[in-house]
Parts: sequence; structure tokens; C-alpha cells
Amino acid sequence: MDEDLTEATHRPEEHVSGGVPSWLAAALNYCSRCGAALRFGSIDGDHRERLACSACGFVAYVNPRLVVTTLPITEGGEVVLLRRGIEPGYGFWAQPGGFLEIDETVREGAIRETLEETGLLVEPGEIVGLYSRTQAAVVVVAFEARIVGGALRDNPEALEFGTFAPEAIPWPEIAFRTSTWALRDWVRRVRPDLHPELLRELPAV
Repeated sequence: MDEDLTEATHRPEEHVSGGVPSWLAAALNYCSRCGAALRFGSIDGDHRERLACSACGFVAYVNPRLVVTTLPITEGGEVVLLRRGIEPGYGFWAQPGGFLEIDETVREGAIRETLEETGLLVEPGEIVGLYSRTQAAVVVVAFEARIVGGALRDNPEALEFGTFAPEAIPWPEIAFRTSTWALRDWVRRVRPDLHPELLRELPAV
């Protein structure tokens, strides 16, 4: 595994007991195969408790969703961020991104989400990092990306756009911990001379 990727992969601060977040378990009540009620508990041949159907034996595995994002970089070396126009994180800054679709590669999904949310056509390059948040049941991949076309355009998901030099990122206004981690790791790569205090993790949702 690439050394940068290893260093940029974070263990979350919060852990989810039981393997299924409560907000997600509340929506998983019935078996998708036979319609009987699902029960959370031990199953044969598995080392952990899971949601399973006592009627037909179907196991409802609950796995994290993959979020694909980019850090679009201008020719001047600034990162393009959007001020989110939707929840979660309304009014705060984040990189463009969203959930990977079933028929996409991670690169295709990152390109699509960036185009949808910014109007920019990008070419994903190196992976800045992979970031897990068990509370949100997501794994986020962040690509550094070169802008190869398009133009910033208004859309319902963005209140405005901003371009930020590494030393000018508005850390207190970053929407998500995963965004904070990705931006911090990007800054460390492109501006290792910046003082560590500028790269501290600040509260985020």
C-alpha cells in the first residue's frame, strides 16, 4: 500500500456498538427476501452479531457506503471548495463529492459528482486519502484533481464557490471531519513548510 495512503487513512473517534448504527437499523426491519421480521443477534458461522431473518435465514449485511470526492486544484495551486446549499453541513465549506453509483468506477463517480456540484470537468490524480466515519456509515475517498474544462456554475447544492491557497483554508468553516482530514493531508503534501498549528483538526460535523 502507498505510504501516503496509509498515513492518510484515519480511524474514527466514535465507534458504533453492535455493528449497525441506530439510525440505519431503524430502517432495516423486514427481510428483503421473504418479508419476515429481521432480528439482530448471533448467527452460525459468524464471529459477530448481525441482522438476520429467522424465517428464511437471509442475512442483511450492513456495509459502509462509498463517497467519492475530489479536491479540484487550479493552475495557481488553489483548491476549489463549495459552500454547501443542502444538509448536512448547510452553509459550510466542503469539497465536491457524493455517493458512488453501482455502475461506476470510483474515478467515474468522482468526475460526475464534481461536474454536477461545480460545473468543472476534472481529471482525478493521486488519492489524497481514505477516511472512515462509522457514525455516518461511510468511507470517503478524496482525489487530488486537475481542472481540465468546464466553468463554475450555480446549482442547488452550492451557495457559492471559493478558491483557497493552502495557507488560507477556512478551517473553522469546513463542513465535515472527512473534509478537514482530506484538506489537511493535501496541505501537508503541497506545503509541508506550514506550521503544524495551522493544520490541527478543528470541530466539524
